[in-house]
Amino acid sequence: MNGFYKFLVSIVVLQMTACADLSYYMHSVKGQLSIIQKTQDIDDLLQNELIEEKLKQQLKLVGSIRQFAFEEINLPKSDSYTQYADVGRRYVLKNLFASAEFSTALQRWCYPIVGCAGYRGYFDEKLLEEFKGTLLQQGKDVYVANIPAYSTLGWFDDPVLNTFIYWPEYRLAGLIFHELAHQRLYIDGDSQFNESFAMAVQYSAVEKWLLNKGQFEKLKRYKQYQKNRLKVTRLIERGRSQLTQLYKEELDEREKRLQKGLLLEHLKKDYQQLSSGFEVPDGFKYWFKGELNNAKLASVSTYHSRVNVFRKLLKSHAGDYAEFYQHVKKIGQLAKVERTKCLDSWDKPKDTPKIC
Repeated sequence: MNGFYKFLVSIVVLQMTACADLSYYMHSVKGQLSIIQKTQDIDDLLQNELIEEKLKQQLKLVGSIRQFAFEEINLPKSDSYTQYADVGRRYVLKNLFASAEFSTALQRWCYPIVGCAGYRGYFDEKLLEEFKGTLLQQGKDVYVANIPAYSTLGWFDDPVLNTFIYWPEYRLAGLIFHELAHQRLYIDGDSQFNESFAMAVQYSAVEKWLLNKGQFEKLKRYKQYQKNRLKVTRLIERGRSQLTQLYKEELDEREKRLQKGLLLEHLKKDYQQLSSGFEVPDGFKYWFKGELNNAKLASVSTYHSRVNVFRKLLKSHAGDYAEFYQHVKKIGQLAKVERTKCLDSWDKPKDTPKIC
């Protein structure tokens, strides 16, 4: 099924969806269509004498990254990243995360075709602000993140975008590996599983990319970057656990609100102390400068909490990506409760028996 036919199918499904969110769905279709209309074949751009040389160099680099992804990381061969689009802004969309005031769990939304997720993507900032305002009036914690790229999970051939094309080589490669990993495997309704899996593929693939190119100093710094991010995400998870415990206590809302604020301020101070010893930046500096709330902390958990588990799984297969993907696919086919127990067993010390 080609991309345009899939697009028509998606419109039919959306039009059959009789619910209050129809305007949101149609906005999503419109946003995706606007990107498709702006795409140009990279092969044509490389032959265009009017295109700046720096852009041509980066587009050629994308071709090399794709080949590496197919041949070395066993990611699915598709026509993704064979086209380029300038969306006219620094991000392609914004993701909204939301939690109840006294809950560390993300609110989930379910959509036709793509299933459920713990975030809601917006191309239209006005529509985003309207929905954000509604959630805030309900007393929800809300966090909005700028998103440079996303995967359409094979429904369309994802293009290279101006939002990330000029990134440093290792970051550009990592993003492409990450998004192609979503095309390799995606479990409906489990954002934490999907994003942690893709992050694990991204980290290991970038390491292999740098190693193959003989960029040993960059590889050393990249591994240190990962270690630092792991320390920070563990700190954030510890903060979430403390909040979860607080919300279970029999306190009035005013006292819970006060204690919540104190915990979040303490978390900021803990980060400052932890990161002061980092020689390689962890990427959370500006994240911590902003307001912290349940939704913001939970968004990090979605992307990072199981990364180390999937890295262990890959290592157990001696870096054989084909075997690793098969193993992860079997885990993904388990019921949610059994899947969680399985991953928990891999999150324990090496000598702990694995149940899957």
